[in-house]
Amino acid sequence: MSTKTDKIDRLGELSAAKQDEHGVSLWTEAFRRVRRNPSALVGVGILVIFVLVAIVGPWLAPYSPSELMGIKEIRPGVIPGPSAEHLLGYDHNGRDQFSRLLVGARQTLLVGIVSTLIGLTVGALVGGIAGAAAGLGGRVGRAVDSVLMRIVDMLLALPSLLLAVSIAALLGASLTTVMIAVGVVSVPVFARLLRGAMVVQANSDYVLAATSLGVKRTRIAIGHILPNSLAPVIVQATLTLATAIIEAAALSFLGLGNPDSATPEWGLMLAEAQPYLDTRPGLAIYPALGIIITALGFTLLGEALREALDPKLRK
Repeated sequence: MSTKTDKIDRLGELSAAKQDEHGVSLWTEAFRRVRRNPSALVGVGILVIFVLVAIVGPWLAPYSPSELMGIKEIRPGVIPGPSAEHLLGYDHNGRDQFSRLLVGARQTLLVGIVSTLIGLTVGALVGGIAGAAAGLGGRVGRAVDSVLMRIVDMLLALPSLLLAVSIAALLGASLTTVMIAVGVVSVPVFARLLRGAMVVQANSDYVLAATSLGVKRTRIAIGHILPNSLAPVIVQATLTLATAIIEAAALSFLGLGNPDSATPEWGLMLAEAQPYLDTRPGLAIYPALGIIITALGFTLLGEALREALDPKLRK
């Protein structure tokens, strides 16, 4: 667990450098580095396609994702495959697989974004309080920071998937449950990152100057330290989108996701395909590829941002 927290604290130090010796801002230099990174461009390309499919997919779908149009053609051991009318064939209930993949992209994107926002919002609140307390709060502040960080460390010590499964099992199977469970898992990571970045910023010269001028500590924390500490949090949010999609698919695979199969979601489609792997392996392959490629896109972009924002690599 100490190795895990050390890596998070190291990422939090990314916010320490805000501009280089030529006066170029951190984000301007980072954008230049990302544009020159082939992996980042591949990641952006994947994500652009995924987002476009998620937005316009329901209108591009040739059939309703819940219509049992091919149910009469389904027999034990026989599920019709691709044809001119149905590009990816039917699923086990006679529904058009291609239409379900297009519509399911929106649900998958929704789960990833909402769960990440939950983790980011709660984690930023906890980490912001802890970071401000540790950097500017004196003895009382350090005590508050210590209590909050011990709670965060306990959450970090738990395997993320096990924690998500436990939360989902307590709340009951639904799409909302998946979002909450995956979001809670990412809370301690965001909290630890923001806290570490704010502690680094609290020791900066501009904070000392503002304190000497009598600026209120609350204003320093919210108006100066917090905005300059967001770089590693934004990087982590990009990486968390990838893990959120995978963990949401895992929960759906375990039967803890949306129980209504009429609303397609890639993780649910993957789970429903398991009994038919011998008959139609494509029913599992198509949604699995969608999950893998989408997660790869977020990971490539996130890693490129991390490298671009790392002060050691900007020299």
